[in-house]
Amino acid sequence: MPANESNTSSPHVTPSPLTRRAFGAAVGATAATVAAATVAAGIPAAAAAGPGTAEATAAGAAREQPFRADRGKHARRPNILFILGDDLGWADLSSYGAPHIRTPNLDRLARQGVRFTDAYSGSATCSPTRFSLYTGRYPGRTEGGLAEPIADTSVGLEPTHPTLASLLRGAGYATALIGKWHCGYLPDYSPTRSGWDEFFGNFGGALEYYSKLGLGGEYDLYEGDAEYKDLRYYTRILTERASEYVQRDHDRPWLLNLNFTTPHWPWIADGDTEESAEIVRRIKAGDGRALWNADGGSVEKYAEMVEDLDRSVGEVLKALKRSGQEEDTLVFFASDNGGERFSYNWPLSGNKSSLQEGGIRVPSVLRWPARINGNQVSDLPVFSPDWTATLLELGGARPDPAHPLDGTSLAGYLLRDEAPKERDLFWRVRGERALRRGDWKYYRGRSGTDQLFRLADDQREQADRAAAEPELLAELRASWERTNAGLLPYPTAS
Repeated sequence: MPANESNTSSPHVTPSPLTRRAFGAAVGATAATVAAATVAAGIPAAAAAGPGTAEATAAGAAREQPFRADRGKHARRPNILFILGDDLGWADLSSYGAPHIRTPNLDRLARQGVRFTDAYSGSATCSPTRFSLYTGRYPGRTEGGLAEPIADTSVGLEPTHPTLASLLRGAGYATALIGKWHCGYLPDYSPTRSGWDEFFGNFGGALEYYSKLGLGGEYDLYEGDAEYKDLRYYTRILTERASEYVQRDHDRPWLLNLNFTTPHWPWIADGDTEESAEIVRRIKAGDGRALWNADGGSVEKYAEMVEDLDRSVGEVLKALKRSGQEEDTLVFFASDNGGERFSYNWPLSGNKSSLQEGGIRVPSVLRWPARINGNQVSDLPVFSPDWTATLLELGGARPDPAHPLDGTSLAGYLLRDEAPKERDLFWRVRGERALRRGDWKYYRGRSGTDQLFRLADDQREQADRAAAEPELLAELRASWERTNAGLLPYPTAS
């Protein structure tokens, strides 16, 4: 496979020892010991209540081993099923600690592959993260990526910019995107203009799940560039479409980006037709914030939506298994950014839109039976652009040298046990900045104060070490500023 030759960053990654230590300590432990171990590993103690008993949690912790590549396995280029949840919090899956949400299908996916404890989105909101995934670059490399998120037709992902889909298509892949695009609107921007052979889904950031009305009251369900009428619950429609795609008789490897809108607001579960009708009434009456559903939702409703997402992913995975392609398909699941106001993010601080851990650390699971063993956990810090570089290498596609990647391919780590290159993880949003180097994180929030946290023993970002480590703080700040100097500036408000 061709190597990734276009990484432009040189960060430092030092995997935290705590995950390995905690999971080792959990073997044969009592319920109390398991709870303490899972907290140390970044999993809330509430996970001991589990998807089952404390004893089941102890058994699961005993089975989950620190990641090691199986260098004896070999396989052809994989199909790629890349699934995104929308605004799903880091601990919203039962395998990540949710005490009140049951996600058996995603938990099973994790058991069959690798669960990442320190995986991040490329940004803190929908559009820029998708830019970072599709381009493999910081959102600030492109004008469209500066919108946080895209809210009108003025910007988008330029069709001339190479993408994960266009590069894999050039290497012989069939490509499809089903679900949320949110990288620009017609007539100038569309998945079919950016490398995907097929598109079925919505262009905007949110839509009402039944009527398909978007933020401006527009109808927003399309097949290709043409409106498609279907007034059933949106998650059901996407699940059917994705299941149909993976069961096709494909004559070449394929990439399917499956982007659910679940559990993004409005807080409408399957069957909530009365709530749907009320929101539609408000949209049609000119309420521009009706979809925000600020006066609706609940922890219970949110849990119902996450569990529905889990069932939907399970249906697609069953279809994949029926197709006979499960062994040779790399399945990746993550959230596009941190959770919203009903998410369970413990022990992290912050949520969507923030560069605190709760805004950018996301549940992430990878399964590829032909090459990667199951029951594994990795505490390697990774973020969205890394997956772009990784999938390109695994698919035999080379990055475009005119648009060098900011992500680092993890193919060597996943397949050959190669130590990842040292590098920093960088984030920027309006009013906030962050950089992670190994166990350390530099953060400046909207207060304008530089802070320094050692995430290995302070994932909640409460013990500011800036005064105790002034030289390290200065070094990480300088690294952030060097990267930032190479990005486009934010437009000034008119």
